[in-house]
Amino acid sequence: MNKKVFVTGCFDLLHSGHVAFLKEAAQFGDLYVCIGSDENVKNLKGRYPVNHQAERRYLLEALACVQEVRVNQGWGIMDFEKELADIAPNVFVVNEDGHTPAKEALCRNFNIEYKVLSRKPHGDLPVRSTTALRTVCTIPFRVDLAGGWLDQPYVSKYFPGPVLTISIEPTIDFNDRSGMASSTRRKAIELWKTELPPGDREQHAKILFAFDNPPGTGHVSGSQDSIGIVFPGLNKLNYNNHYWPDTIETIDDEAVMSWIEAHLYLVTLGPRVSTYNVLENTQINEQNAKALADAANRCWEAMLQMDIHAFGEAFRASFEAQIAMFPNMVDAEILRIIEQYRSTALGWKLSGAGGGGYLILVSDRPVENAIQIKIRRREV
Repeated sequence: MNKKVFVTGCFDLLHSGHVAFLKEAAQFGDLYVCIGSDENVKNLKGRYPVNHQAERRYLLEALACVQEVRVNQGWGIMDFEKELADIAPNVFVVNEDGHTPAKEALCRNFNIEYKVLSRKPHGDLPVRSTTALRTVCTIPFRVDLAGGWLDQPYVSKYFPGPVLTISIEPTIDFNDRSGMASSTRRKAIELWKTELPPGDREQHAKILFAFDNPPGTGHVSGSQDSIGIVFPGLNKLNYNNHYWPDTIETIDDEAVMSWIEAHLYLVTLGPRVSTYNVLENTQINEQNAKALADAANRCWEAMLQMDIHAFGEAFRASFEAQIAMFPNMVDAEILRIIEQYRSTALGWKLSGAGGGGYLILVSDRPVENAIQIKIRRREV
C-alpha cells in the first residue's frame, strides 16, 4: 500500500512551479492536495484569488500526479487541520516559503514525516510564482531591522532615534499583515503600477506616505514603510518627534549588502489576526524609547563594521525594547517559537512592529528551512 502524501496551499494561477512541486511531492506516495477556500485566501493575503476555489480544484484534479483534491474547511494559516485528520497522511510536504514551525510541530504530534523541498523550476523552465504571473512587478517590500516605532511621534517625543530599513526584492509572495509594508506596497502599485519611478527618492517617498495616509487617517502608517520601499539598500531614518525623519542616511556598499543577506533568515509565522490590537497595554516612556534608540544605533554600527556578534546582540536588544513598550507584539506561541532558535541564532525579532508575520533571525550559520532575502541595490 502506497504512502499518503499531503500538501496544502492556494494554487492560484496554476503554473510550472506548482506542477514541479506537486510532481516532486508525488514521488513519496499518493498525493492529496488541499487548497485554501476563497474566503480564507482573502483573509490571509488581503485579496481574493484570481481563480475560484472550484476552478482551482478542477485544474489540480486534472494532473496525473494528484490523487485527490479537497477545499480546506478551516481558517487562518492552519486551515487544513480537519483535512489532515481525515486523510491521515504519512508524509506532509511543503516548499521552503511554506514551512512554518506550527506545521512542523503538528506533524511531530501526529507522527507524520515532514519534508521541506527547495523551490526549483523543471529543467530549463523559468522560475515562476503566482505573484509574477499576476503582473511583472518589481516594486519592493521593506524589512524593518531595528528601531521600529520611533517613526511614530508618540514614541520619538520621549527620545529621538533611528529606524533601520532595507528595501528587498519581491522574490516571494510575502504575506499581508506581516510587517513587510505590504499594504503600503499596494498603494505604491496603485500609484506607479509595476515599478518605482526615477527621480528624487525622498519626494517619491513623501508622495507615497501621503497617499498611504490621506486626510482623516486614524492610525498613521509610519513613514519608514514608504521610505523603506522607495530607498534602495540599507537606510537609517533619524526621527525626532515628527512623522518624517530629520535625516536619511543610505548605505549601498556591496560588501555590506552581501553580508547582511548572508546572515538574515526569515521563518514564517503567519499573518497577524484582524482582531489584533498592538496599541493596548503599552508602556511608552523615556527609558524604553531610549533603549530602543540605543539598540538601533548599535545595530547600525555593527552592520557597517560587519560584526556578526554585535549585530545579533543589538538586533535582539532592539526587539526586546520594542516589546517592553508594546507587549502585545508577542504571545505565548511566538515566544515558544523563539525559544526553538535561542541556542542557534544570535538575534531575533518579528518582521514588523505589529506582531506576527515572520521571525527574522540573525545567524552566523545556515538556518534550516528558512527564507533568505535579496536587498535591492541602487539603480544604475
